[in-house]
Amino acid sequence: MMRKEKDSLGELEVDAEYYYGIQTVRALRNFNVSDRTVEEFPNMIWSIAAIKKAAALANQQIGALPKELADAICNACDEIMEGEMAGQFPIDPYHGGGGTSLNMNVNEVIANRANEILIGVKGYDPIHPNTHVNMGQSTNDVIPAAMKMATFLSLHTLVEQLKELVYVLTKKEEEFKDVVKTARTCLQDAVPIMMSQQFSGYRSFAERMVEDVEEMKNRCLYLPLGATAVGTGVGTFPGYLEHVYTFLPQVSGIPVMMELNFFDGLQNADLYVKVSAVLKSIATGLSKMASDFRLLSSGPRAGLQEITLPAIQPGSSIMPGKVNPVLPEMVMQVCFRVYGNDVTITLAADRGELDLNIWEPIIMTCLFESCHLLTNSIPLFIDKCIAGLVANREVCETYANSSLALATVLVPILGYTKASEIAKEALARKLSIQELLIEKGIAPEEVHQLCDPVAMTNIKQSSQMISQRTK
Repeated sequence: MMRKEKDSLGELEVDAEYYYGIQTVRALRNFNVSDRTVEEFPNMIWSIAAIKKAAALANQQIGALPKELADAICNACDEIMEGEMAGQFPIDPYHGGGGTSLNMNVNEVIANRANEILIGVKGYDPIHPNTHVNMGQSTNDVIPAAMKMATFLSLHTLVEQLKELVYVLTKKEEEFKDVVKTARTCLQDAVPIMMSQQFSGYRSFAERMVEDVEEMKNRCLYLPLGATAVGTGVGTFPGYLEHVYTFLPQVSGIPVMMELNFFDGLQNADLYVKVSAVLKSIATGLSKMASDFRLLSSGPRAGLQEITLPAIQPGSSIMPGKVNPVLPEMVMQVCFRVYGNDVTITLAADRGELDLNIWEPIIMTCLFESCHLLTNSIPLFIDKCIAGLVANREVCETYANSSLALATVLVPILGYTKASEIAKEALARKLSIQELLIEKGIAPEEVHQLCDPVAMTNIKQSSQMISQRTK
């Protein structure tokens, strides 16, 4: 069964089953490009509905919207916010017009459902999507305001996963506090390090990312709602602005505030460049960590094999018994995608012209995808990789004791040239530094104390040891 709807371009038939209307149908025909829909971004739809409810309450409060109409609009918004209108938002994320199709999709769903609540049938009488649902608003202020709210919600979920990452890395740091290993610089053997010290670097990075995300969350609280078309607020009734910022925090539970400069809020998208930069920073650290785990677990017989990762699936269709580091590889691919999204967001912010940045749809698509991918990949990385990661203590200790970089401790005692000669001779004769020093007549007890890898990881112990031998 179909129903007819009319807009400024003419009439179209709309399936009577759906709550969306003619402008949504036009958008479906015009922008069927990615086989994706805005329903991938539930925080965005939720935020738009919250704005529509707050606007209806504000307009009712100032006498611009009859209570009966406002109540029906609010009830329809509540249903959307509670997830009861799934399937009614089929707009492709890639659409023109600065998000007009998305704004009208929500307006139409609310109007049709509100009229159904009020009089029992869909339609735009007495509640019209533009006149009543969109009262005092423009796509130009609703979409960027909703994007900030949705970004706040997405970052809130992400930061909770980052806190879990901090927690599990702290546990590993404690677990590995007595594991000495060889550090590596330029993929070559370096001086000894405790595995706990290496993991403290990962943990400290994750803590810093928590702080950065929290800062970005706070920057998302300032909205351009009330700016309407270009920042002047034209089309609003007296008192609307004050009341909408009273109701919106109550409706959403988000402590939003009014943007200090509406013209800036509509023209510039640099906030999303900053948010994306933080997401990219998270990705660089996660990718580096994942890459390290791939290297450190390489083997099992011809690689470093300092750690063993949990075996979660067979690694080869032809080589029996092979197990691959699939979780780190998945995480790295997620990070590569985040980098690409960051480039797109940067270009979209750059291309805002004159009084409005109309590239919110692509910014929204890339930003929320990056948040979603990171938020979903971090718990998998934790549960299926980091939590079950095991240190191969004997391998680590063997590498630490056999490293030619132990000669570093000889530099302040014998000088760089002599220490270098010892390292070269040990390499040429396939001896350890300790074996060569004993061969040269230094007492074994003295050698073991001087070349103790664990002592070399502690600045106080190593400094004391050097001081005693240079007096």
